[in-house]
Amino acid sequence: MTAKRTALVLAVVFVVYAVLLGWRGVLLIGTGDPVAVGLGIAVLVIPVLGAYLVWREFRFGRSTEVLARELEAAGGLPVDDLPRRPSGRIDRAAADAAFEKYRAEAEAAPDDWRVWFRLSTAYDAAGDRRRARATMRTAIAQHDRG
Repeated sequence: MTAKRTALVLAVVFVVYAVLLGWRGVLLIGTGDPVAVGLGIAVLVIPVLGAYLVWREFRFGRSTEVLARELEAAGGLPVDDLPRRPSGRIDRAAADAAFEKYRAEAEAAPDDWRVWFRLSTAYDAAGDRRRARATMRTAIAQHDRG
C-alpha cells in the first residue's frame, strides 16, 4: 500500500473514531450532571485536537509533494545513490558525508528553499527524522514566502 493510501485509510479511521468519541461527549453533556458535562467537554476536545493534527500532517505532506515536484522539474532533486546495507537501509557513514555537503549548501544560501529541501533529505537519510521534518518546514516556509 502506498503512503498516500495508508494516510487516507488512517484518516478515515480517525474520522470514525472522532465521530464515536464526539457522540460520547455529547451524551455526557446531555446528562446535565456537572461532572459529566465537564468530562463531556473534555472528551469533545480530543477529536478537535486530533482533527487539527491530522490536517496539519496532510498539509505538510502536500506541501512537501509540491516542493519535490517543483525541484524535480528544475532538475534539483538530490540523487539517491548512497550505498545501502543488506537490510536496505542507507549506510550511516555515507549519509553523514552527504549530509555535510548539503549542510554547507544551506549555510551558503540560507534563503533558498531548495537547499533546505535537500538538507531535509540528508537528515532523513542520516536517520534524524525530527530534524528532517523541521528542516522541511523551513523549506516550505521559505517557498511560500518567495
